[in-house]
Amino acid sequence: MIGRWHGLIIDCPEPSELASFYERLLGMQRVQDEGDWVVIGDAPDRPGLAFQRVGEFRAPSWPDPAHPQQMHVDVRVESLDDGEKRVLELGAVRLGGGGETFRVFADPVGHPFCLVAW
Repeated sequence: MIGRWHGLIIDCPEPSELASFYERLLGMQRVQDEGDWVVIGDAPDRPGLAFQRVGEFRAPSWPDPAHPQQMHVDVRVESLDDGEKRVLELGAVRLGGGGETFRVFADPVGHPFCLVAW
C-alpha cells in the first residue's frame, strides 16, 4: 500500500449548495467550509467528499462521451423505490439507464450517481 484514501473532490458552481445535497443524501456532516471549498464526512479526521468551486463548470451528460461523467458515486439503499422518492425530493433528476439492482440520477448540478440495492 502506498497511501490511504483521503477524499473525493467534486467540481461544481456552488460548493455549499451541492455539499448540502450530499449531506442529506449520505447522512454526513460538514467538516470544513471555506466558501470555495467545502468538505463533508463522518468526522474531520476521516475520508470525505469535497466540493470545489470552478468558474466555467460544465456538467457531464449521461451517457454522452462528448461530455463525460469523469466519475460517479454509488449509494447503497434498502429500497430503490423509497430511495428514488427521497433523492428526487432533494433535487436529483432521474437519468436513463439502470436495471433491477440500480438506478441512475443526476445531482442538482448534473453529476451522475447511482442508487444501488443488493
